[in-house]
Order: sequence, then structure tokens, then C-alpha cells
Amino acid sequence: MLFAILGPVEARRPDGTPVALGGPQLRGLLALLALDAGRFVSAERLIDGLHGEYPPEGAAEALQSQVSRLRRRLRDGGAPDGLVEFTAAGYRLAVDPQDVDVHRFERLTAQARETPDPAAKFELLTEALALWRGPALDGLADPPRAARLAELRLAATEDRVEAGLALGHHERLVAELRELAAEHPLRERITTQLVRALHGSGRSAEALAVFAGIRERLADELGADPSPELVAAHTAVLRAAAPAPARRVPVPLTAFVGRAELDRLTAALGGARLVTLTGPGGAGKTRLAVEAAARAVGEVCFVELATATDVPRAVLAALGLREQGVLTPGAAADPADRLAAGLADRPLLLVLDNCEHVVAAAARLVRRLLGECAGLRVLATSREALGLTGETLIPVGALPADAAERLFTARAAAVAPGEAPAPGAVTRICAALDGLPLAIELAAARLRSLSADDVAGRLGDRFGLLSRGDRTAEPRHRTLRGVVEWSWDLLDPGERLLAGRFAVFAGGARPAAVERVCEVPDAVLTGLVEKSFVEFTGGRYRMLETIRAFCAEQGEDRRAAHARYFLDFASAREPKLRGAGQLNALAELTAEHADLQAALHWSATEDPETALRLIAALSWYWWLRGLRSEVPPIADTVLAALGPEPPPGLAEEYVLGVLQASDTDVEIEPILRRLDGPLRYPYLFLLWAFSPRAKAKEGERLAALIGPDAWSRAFARIGDGLGAQYGGRIAEAEAHFAASLEAFRALGDRWGAASALDKLAEFADWRGDHARFRELMDESVRLAGELGATEDAADLLCRRADGILRQGDAEAAKADYEAAAEQARAAGTPVTLARARGGLGEIARRAGDLAAARRWYTAALRLAADPVTGGETRIRIHVGFGWTAVAEGRLAEATDLHQEALATALEHTNLPGAAQAIEGLAGVLAAREEAERAAFLLGVAEGLRGAPVTGDADVAGVAGHVRARIGADAYRKAFERGRETPPEQAVEEAGQRRFALGS
Repeated sequence: MLFAILGPVEARRPDGTPVALGGPQLRGLLALLALDAGRFVSAERLIDGLHGEYPPEGAAEALQSQVSRLRRRLRDGGAPDGLVEFTAAGYRLAVDPQDVDVHRFERLTAQARETPDPAAKFELLTEALALWRGPALDGLADPPRAARLAELRLAATEDRVEAGLALGHHERLVAELRELAAEHPLRERITTQLVRALHGSGRSAEALAVFAGIRERLADELGADPSPELVAAHTAVLRAAAPAPARRVPVPLTAFVGRAELDRLTAALGGARLVTLTGPGGAGKTRLAVEAAARAVGEVCFVELATATDVPRAVLAALGLREQGVLTPGAAADPADRLAAGLADRPLLLVLDNCEHVVAAAARLVRRLLGECAGLRVLATSREALGLTGETLIPVGALPADAAERLFTARAAAVAPGEAPAPGAVTRICAALDGLPLAIELAAARLRSLSADDVAGRLGDRFGLLSRGDRTAEPRHRTLRGVVEWSWDLLDPGERLLAGRFAVFAGGARPAAVERVCEVPDAVLTGLVEKSFVEFTGGRYRMLETIRAFCAEQGEDRRAAHARYFLDFASAREPKLRGAGQLNALAELTAEHADLQAALHWSATEDPETALRLIAALSWYWWLRGLRSEVPPIADTVLAALGPEPPPGLAEEYVLGVLQASDTDVEIEPILRRLDGPLRYPYLFLLWAFSPRAKAKEGERLAALIGPDAWSRAFARIGDGLGAQYGGRIAEAEAHFAASLEAFRALGDRWGAASALDKLAEFADWRGDHARFRELMDESVRLAGELGATEDAADLLCRRADGILRQGDAEAAKADYEAAAEQARAAGTPVTLARARGGLGEIARRAGDLAAARRWYTAALRLAADPVTGGETRIRIHVGFGWTAVAEGRLAEATDLHQEALATALEHTNLPGAAQAIEGLAGVLAAREEAERAAFLLGVAEGLRGAPVTGDADVAGVAGHVRARIGADAYRKAFERGRETPPEQAVEEAGQRRFALGS
């Protein structure tokens, strides 16, 4: 939460919306606490600040009431509890002082005092003064401190002006200084600065008049003479032998939103004689050039070439030079000759704006002038470079997201004051418009009649929406279409052909893709890059979305070629996802994700067989990247187009399409039965296992089709290991997982190795081999992280935390559960988030905080409702919840919870899960003093699991209680009887109806 006292006192949420604080007393109290944020303020100081020297009777009691009301207001606004603390030392606003605007102001002004660089000082003080929104404290509290702050504000203003004068901003500062001088007529430093600013702007007569006025006022009102500093400024005006350097630079109507290129440009102008800003239309090249020119020291001339056809004459006119004298006979000089003569001994920064349509003529003139005029520097803006030796290029691209949003918000405040646009809509608008400043400003202007959400929703027709701009601007800058059309018209026919074809790429393209899909020579593509129509970064070509939308209207349809290329691309990388090249293949597919999706969307309706092949080629990529939710709508469309039967030779691909679909009436079993020979996509078996359409019979059929290659064999051992584990055959399961791990490691497949490591770590945990467990789990988590599998890494963190908690390290377990919860939230995986919350419930339960445990378990169960993926998590949560109910004495509720867990485990043929539930039921029986039956169920659980679990505090507690109750011998006999009982009979004796358990 942020606090503002430099103006009306406010508390603001992180999104900038204000908190309702109530009347003046509460705002005054908050102001006093904020002035000393992070420090304790005595009650006496607060009362003095609120009431002055004569507080009313009962002020101390009233203060306590006001603090309580302030806490309630802040809490209702979303602040955490304890924001306003109380101790014997007084009251404290427990926040970082930098969350309060006055402390940020003091930090920035202190930094400004310490820096010798006028430009940095000017920026720091401008930022500091922007925090003020009116008189400090708004007259609510502590007049002496309000007066002190007002003095600090004025001093910072004077320091900022001083830095601006050092930078040569004389003309820009005149109006501001006139207002300050009128407000503080006897403050001599301000008047001194005004005299200097007027003189530096070439208005020496006005500077002398200002001096005369203050000299008279000082004499009349104070009987005093001007200060030595003011006299020195006056003397400098009188002694000036020459006018101030000419500075013909446009004065912007709006504030400049800072961008990194300005620092680079300023540095470049300090060492290079020709600097060119390049970039697409609307990127802000002109505004950047204006800002740099305004900061430059010395004489500056800004030449607008947007409508020019004769570059030398346009420059002559801007400089105020004539081609010949009025009284001198003879022919007019050549404009270039006249410029060379006029600038020969003149130090000048010449800014040539918008050179792209006259780039050859501009280049010729600049080359000559730089060769003949030693004091000349040139700053050009153009959509392509001038192409001269020694030219320094500074590309101007999109604004970063935060700067783009600041620009939109600032322009929105100007056209629609009083209501801040929705932050989410602002983010969407700026992203959709590529961070192009002109497009953002045009979009902000629409807030006069539309909400930000409406603007964001209508950007599909961006050229129609952004068709109203500044009436005084050049036609090409009035509308978004005008900006792009200007650049389009400057392309030659071959470049237009390629630009129209390139628009088919949704996410940019590598050279090989452009060559195959567009079928245009590389040289043409180079021309588009040079003219800022296409960017080239990181080995990829990319069009801004606004330019792409325009080109798509002009160009021919290349979507069929595009889909064929990306089918070949995905098919070539699909086998590489299962081996040592896994990370490279994932990175390559991820880089092309937008175009793969575009190819899928187009082919789903226009070429369903291509779409089906793409689905098959990308299925394992989606699985490894956790992107499966993107696919169902496309798969639904493809299946609707193909009908209930697969195309010839595409049965396996068709089944993968069915498994990715959200809903279909296709009978998949007959198709599965027709599959013959090794699976070309062996992970089909895994997708089938996780599908709600899965049936054991067809699963066995698919398992039998897993091929003889090394990856398929290693994968099959994972399946065999799971079958053995769920059947209670732990030694056999461990052997399968160990063999699988060895094979996957040999292949370099991180997914397979992480899967096998997870299961082997689980068995080490059961045996109490803590060091081995941690070693295996750490490697599994690391491999999942290398894959970028955030949701899998979160699940593995939960599993690691389970084992760590059993070892007794609750703090380390909590850290893993919380990290898993954060990753699960970011990845949007509710089941893993449920598991993490269930783990936090376990920690609370073991610490004795049963109420907190109940809250965690309840929250977790709401997230674990998925019938396919949530089964194991629901088992764990129900069991933990059941142990909580036992501790609370709610034995009937505990029985229901453990039986629910058992039913879920049996439904999924998960015998280890069933063992957990039966151990919970043993805990219920022990609490009912049915000791022998409890011992029997503990034996049943171990028999179902196939191994004991070392370190389970709940089970150990039940076993100890039962032994003490019936004796060690009776316990052993009952336990052994339970362990040897056949599974179906054991479940029946545990109080459940019979389930088919399998082997």
C-alpha cells in the first residue's frame, strides 16, 4: 500500500485506487504517522500535531478511537493487519518509508544534491517534484512541518531550474519562472534565474525590465539592495556583446515519457558527427530527436522534411539564410553552396527530421556539409539509414511495457480526467499496439467516448478505431492507417510483394522459413529491414503487429504454404523431444509457438488432414510444456471436419486428435483395435491413460504396441513399475523404475529420468533412507526445471516436501509447499495447488493448529475436483482431514473422510492410496479403543502397499497406543493376520463394499 501526503492525504492500493479514509481527523492522523513512517511517534506528539497547543479534554482517549478507526479503514481497503502498531513508545505506521511520497521526495532531492551531472540532477528533481499534488498535508496537521515541506519543495524547484539553465533550457524555463516569481516576488534566487533564462533566450530587454522591477520592490518594501547574485546576472546582460545562440527547436505540448534510447542518443551526440534514429512510423523518432535537441548545449536548428521536396532549400529556410542578398546583384547561389558557406565556422546541431522520402538527397547534402563544416553535427530521423561512412545508427523500436503503459495513462488523464483506465485493459491495448507511441496516443484519445476495455476489445479493427488524431498533425500522423501507408508507399514493388507474403507469420520467422514460405530473394528482405518494415533480432525477422495487419490486407494468401512448412518443422523435431536433444527441440518449437498455432487454426477448417498430422506431431510438445488446454477447440474442429473415421494411414494421428478433443461422440475403441505394429507416437499410451475415455482393455492393447526402440522400452518400464506399485509389488516396481532411469539417462531424456527418480525417491522415503530420498528428489526437481515444466516441478516440490515433513523438518517442508503453490498458481494447475495447500494443512495439523489445518484442507478439496487428475491428491487430503477429525474427537466425520479416500483409491486401482486410507481408519478404531481391529487394519495397509513406511508419525502413534493397550504379542498376531489377508477380503473387512482390485 502506498501513502501520499504531498497534497491531499491519501492511501492507495498497489493498483493506484484510493482507500476511503474518512474525515480530516483520520487523514491528519495518517499524515502524522506517515511523516515518521517506520518509526514510533508518541501519543503526545500526535495530539499536538492534531490539536496544537490547546488539545481538547479527553484527547488521549479520542486518539485511541481514531487509531482504531484508521486501522479499520486501512484493513477494509486491503491493507494487512498490524499496519498501525502500538507499544509503550507510541504508534508506528509499519511500512517502508519509500512507500510514502514525502520520503521518496527527500531521497530523490538528496541524490540530486550529490550528483555533479546537470542532466541527471534535472531528471531527479523533475521526478521528485512530480510527487507533489498540492500543498503538503493539505492543511490537516502539523503546520510547522507543512511549512518546512513547502520550503523544501521551493528549494528543489530552484535547484531544478538551476540544472535546467546549465543544460541550456532557457526558453523552456521562462514561463515556469514567471509564475514562481509572481508567487514569491521577493525571493531573489528565483528572480535571478528568470533574468538569466530571459537573457539566454535572446530576450535581454525583458531580463533588464525584470531586474528593474525587483530592485524597485526591494527598495520600497524592505529598504534593501539586490543581492550580489542578482546584480551579477544583471551585469552579464548589460555586458553581453552577442545574442544567445539560436535554438530553433519545437516545444512539445505534452510531457516526455522517458525511454532508454535518449541516454544512448545523448552519449552518441557527444562523440559522433552524424547520428541517425531509425525505426518504423509512429515509433517516436521525432519526439526523441526533439528531446535530445532541447538538451543539447549550443546552437540547434530543427528542420522538418516531411513535406519537403528540396532538402537544401528546406534547411536554408529553417536556418534563416538567404540564397543572395537583397542589394547584391547577380544570380542566386546554389543552396548547397550557400549552406556550406554559412555553416563553415558555425558550431551547430542540425536536426533533419523525416528523411525517408528524400533519403538520397539528404544523404548527399549531409555528406557535403560534414566534409566542409568542422563545427557541424547532424541528427537525422528516418525509416532507413542515410548510408554514409561514420554514421551512428540508433534503432527506435517499441516502448517497453511499463513505459508504454505510463504513456497511455498520461495521455488518458489529459483526455478523460477523473477516472483512471482499467490497468488490465491498458496492458492489453499497449501489447496489441506493439508499444508504438503514436498508436498508443491515438488509442488514448478514444477514451473521450469509449472505456479502455471497449478500446481493447475493438483493436481487431485497429485501423478503423484509431482513425482520429491531431487535426494539426501531418496527414500521415493523424491516423494509424496513414502512418503505415506512408511507409508502404515508399517500398518498391518487390518489397511490397514480400511484405504482403511475410504477414502470414504470426510470431516472426527465421530465414529458412521466409525463404520457403514467401519465395522471394533474400536481398528484398534486407531492403524491408533497412526501411524499418521488418525487424531482425536474435536471428529472427519480425513485423510489428500493426504493420502485419496492414500488410495482410494488401498481400496474397500464403497460409497453405505456411501450414505445410510448419507441419514439416514440427514433424522433424517430434522425435528429438525424446532424447538428448530434448531441450533444443523444445526451445525451437517454443520459438515458433505462435505460428504453429496459426497453422493449426487455418488448417483445422481448410486442410483437416494437415491439422491432424500437426496435432500428432505436437502432442508430446504440449505435454512437456503443459499447454494441453490450448488444443481441444482445434481438435474439435478437425474431428468435426473429418467425421467418425480416420483418413487412410492416419489412425494413430486420429486417436491422438480424439484424446486432445474436449468432447466427441467418436467410438475410439474400434480404431484402437485396428492399430497394428509399434506405435509411431509411443506417448499415445500415456495420453490414453490420462483420458476420461480410457478403458483397461484398450490400455492393454496400446501397451502391447509400444515399440522396441530404446525410448519406448524405457517408457514401458515406467508403466510396468506403476502397475507393480499399485498392485503392492514394491520390489518389482523398484526394479522397473531403476531400469527405466538407467535407460532414460543413457538417452539424455529429462522427462523420463525425472519420472523414474520421483518413484525411486518415494520408495527410499518409505524405507527411511533420507539421504537417498533427498538426492533423488533434488535431481528430479532439477530436471523438471530444465524442461521448463513448471507444473511438474511444482508437483515434485510437493512430493519432496512430503518426505521432508516425515523427516521432521517442518520449516523446509513449508518452504517447498509454498514454492509449489506459487508455481502452481502461475502455471494455472489447480490440482497441484490443492496438493500444496493440503501439505500446508499437514504442517498445521502436526503443529497442533487444527483450525488452520481444517481451513487448508477445505480450500484444497475445492481445487482437487478433477476426476482424472485429482484422484491421488483427493486421497491425501481426505486422509489428512480424517486425522484432523480424529484429533478433534469427530470420529464419525473421520470415518467418512477415510472411507471417501479409500473409495477414490480403489476407483483408481491405487493400492498405496488405499493403504493410507486404511491406516486412517485404524486411527479411528484406536480412538474408539478397538485396539485389536486397529492392529489388524495396520497390517492390511502394509500388505496392500507391499512395504512398511518408516517415519509416519500418525501410524507410529496408533501402533504404540495399540501395543500398550493389548500387548506386543496380541498386536503382532493381529497385524500379521491383516498383512496376509487377500486384498479384496482386506478391503471388505475394512468396512467397504467389494471392489475389483486387479492384480
